[in-house]
Amino acid sequence: MGRITYSKHARKRMILRGISSHEVREAIRKGKKRMQDDRIVSTYLYFEVVYRLVDDTIRVITVKPRW
Repeated sequence: MGRITYSKHARKRMILRGISSHEVREAIRKGKKRMQDDRIVSTYLYFEVVYRLVDDTIRVITVKPRW
């Protein structure tokens, strides 16, 4: 897995929802993937990670609850 960077929005949502960087990494690695326009949504446990692949970097856009 490449380097992971986070938008300010994603960092705020992670703090608000109590989701760690480790959990986000696991979601990207193990979660069920689907495409949403030019983004990838990875569903894992109780949350989803929305991100883009830019060259060798994973750019996390937001983290949101599943329900």
